[in-house]
Amino acid sequence: MKISKAVITAASRKQRALPLQTLIDSDGIEKSVLTIIIEEVLRAGIQDICVVVCPGDESAYAAAVGPYAGGITFAQQTEPRGYGHAIACAGEFVGQEPFLHLVGDHLYVSEGATGCAQALVAMAETQQCAISAVQPSHESLLPYYGCVGGRRLPGTRELYEVEHVREKPTPTEAEQWLMVPGLRTGYYLCFFGMHVLTPTVLAILDELLRTSPSEAGVGLSDALALLPGRERYLAMESHGQRFDVGVKYGTLTAQLALALNGQDRDEVLTRLLTLLAHREGARR
Repeated sequence: MKISKAVITAASRKQRALPLQTLIDSDGIEKSVLTIIIEEVLRAGIQDICVVVCPGDESAYAAAVGPYAGGITFAQQTEPRGYGHAIACAGEFVGQEPFLHLVGDHLYVSEGATGCAQALVAMAETQQCAISAVQPSHESLLPYYGCVGGRRLPGTRELYEVEHVREKPTPTEAEQWLMVPGLRTGYYLCFFGMHVLTPTVLAILDELLRTSPSEAGVGLSDALALLPGRERYLAMESHGQRFDVGVKYGTLTAQLALALNGQDRDEVLTRLLTLLAHREGARR
């Protein structure tokens, strides 16, 4: 299984402006959030990229990615039928190929030289199946993420055979369906915001969209919950960091993480220490 395509969803009516925000990347260059995400995809060796947008947003998004615009295919989500529907809108672009999927409001910082998406794609190509990046997260974060339950793959430290998927589960649901042997008490495997998906996932999404009322939303987790019954589905623990720019102080936190991971780290640390010392002195 060779992954050569990627789909980035950025069509949420409430968050459509988030990918257009600008930050200073780790290389010290000012870029839009969408540009940073696209470079994460390119780092994984994928050149063929589709961005799912609201109708009419194509020109703004093309301007935001500058020199990368010529290599981007835009797909429209013409009605707000949910996250899963947004992915399904890229069905013509994807065809019958597996693809990398990232969301347009998350940024990622890897711990080493290998990018988060790069590591996920390499693992999917090795394991020859759909695979979601996950991270052990405290139960206090359950209202914000989809989660998976299953068992660690024998002989591995970071792979899990997925048995159950729940979107933003309650603590009771998590205790019942998502306990994973070997994780710390109170921690669950929450989605990291990137997946390698197969044509089977798109087929399931199409089924759900056909059978759901037109006003009902369909989520990706709805499809992934059915995937273990159709084909092999794994989760891979990511050791990077994810930053949701759509939450309170999310952009600020992402900017700090990028800066502290980049070439201007010492300068940023000096400025932060100066700021903290000034505030401490003012209190006295």
